[in-house]
Amino acid sequence: MRESEQKHALARIAGRYADGGLSRREFVRFCGRLGLGLSAAAMTGLGSPRPWQGLVRPARAQTESSQTLNTWLREVGGGYRGETVRLVSETTAPSVVIKTLAEREFTPLTGIEVDIELLPLERVLQRISLDVADRSARYDLYYLDQSWIARFADDTVDPREKYLGVPELAMPDYDWDDFLPALVDGISRYRGKMVGIPFDIPLFIMFYRRDLFEALGLSVPTTMDDYMATVQAIQAAKAPAIYGTTGQMKAGHYSLNCEWTAWLWAHGGSIFDADGAFTGGDEPGLQGLDYMLRLRDSMPPYVESWTWDGQSQSLLQGLAGMTLTWGEIFPATDDPSQSLVPGLMAAAPPPRAKALRPPSECGFGEIPNIGHQGGSALALSRYSERENAAWIFLQWATSREVQTQASLLGGGASPMRASVFDDPRIKAAARVQAGTTRHFEAVRTTIETAMGSEPDLPPWPEISNNVIPRELGRLLSGEHRSPEAAMAAIKGEADALAAPYRI
Repeated sequence: MRESEQKHALARIAGRYADGGLSRREFVRFCGRLGLGLSAAAMTGLGSPRPWQGLVRPARAQTESSQTLNTWLREVGGGYRGETVRLVSETTAPSVVIKTLAEREFTPLTGIEVDIELLPLERVLQRISLDVADRSARYDLYYLDQSWIARFADDTVDPREKYLGVPELAMPDYDWDDFLPALVDGISRYRGKMVGIPFDIPLFIMFYRRDLFEALGLSVPTTMDDYMATVQAIQAAKAPAIYGTTGQMKAGHYSLNCEWTAWLWAHGGSIFDADGAFTGGDEPGLQGLDYMLRLRDSMPPYVESWTWDGQSQSLLQGLAGMTLTWGEIFPATDDPSQSLVPGLMAAAPPPRAKALRPPSECGFGEIPNIGHQGGSALALSRYSERENAAWIFLQWATSREVQTQASLLGGGASPMRASVFDDPRIKAAARVQAGTTRHFEAVRTTIETAMGSEPDLPPWPEISNNVIPRELGRLLSGEHRSPEAAMAAIKGEADALAAPYRI
């Protein structure tokens, strides 16, 4: 099938899924056949909202852009007054804030109109696929999940290659090196090309109840053994009023895959080996699975019916002493309109992995580590007819100043730049409030030292959304007689699906 035909096919199946004509399982299977992966951030958008949606509220902070930035927008952006830049994006906290800021600041200063379509993820995929297949130039900028980078790399402009030699369009102090290197490598690059600019990064950090730790004389765990012992100590002292931990372990749902991979990676395991064979059933893999099963014994009884939504609600209701989960949930714990434990939750990096398998011994670009992540980038379409105006907007939207505002006004959305983490306004918001940034240091440390990434291969959506959580669910329910049997069942299907993509 030719490239344009594949992208038309992607648009058709995304549209059918959005209209209810395909099941979630059928959708991810078709995506895999057409060479499109869907990662952590992507799958949170399919059939279930992103963890932050409905859970966070903006910080009560007012921000103002710098005079230097405003002058550049008037003088350089004003040269493109009357043009309209169009972006299609998933409805995420940063995209919602940037849409608001564009109306309030960018357009009045530049005269450039900005049309941002905020859609469910499957609709974003449909729109982008049609745009690139037809080269219609309807959109100038694309929101790309990290697992889409390879699929759409040839349809985007490498901004560094195209614009480093155009100083008259360069934003003052934009500073490419300010983006955290792990995010650039993990989200934005494909075969040496910078496909887009980092935009969003959900990942696992540790949540724990400070009041319980003080009352029980507990220390924040830094090793896997300490983490298990701390969970069990809380369980022994407080259950059933408060459980040792909580989880996202719904059978057949992607959230169970996320839960499992963190513990798998933290024990030296990997999903695939360097030859592309499934390795979840090897000795480190079974150790990680055993660890997850032991944690389940200290979780609320309904955890096997919960995705990240149930897990987050259990935290907000004060039902768990600690857990590992998506950092973007943390600000809601400080909001008294949503949380029964405002100010009592603290954030920390995950405990150190007991062992880590190096990426060179894994397959399909997998990077094992306990801080399971997903992310997205904003990319400049190579078919845009308003490329310069779009580039001005893209620099503004990913600038230090706007990222700072997005982090303050977007309910604690995680930034991409080192300077934003260090900004005095960000640090000032690190207090108990709706939209807090108290968790940012834990997020930054996890990005820099403990970020794990799933494999990048076309059938991964089928494996991670159907095969793995289905068979793990059968293990949790007692249908599989042993962990080895569950891993063997996964291996049979995973190996068959991955076989065509092995080198």
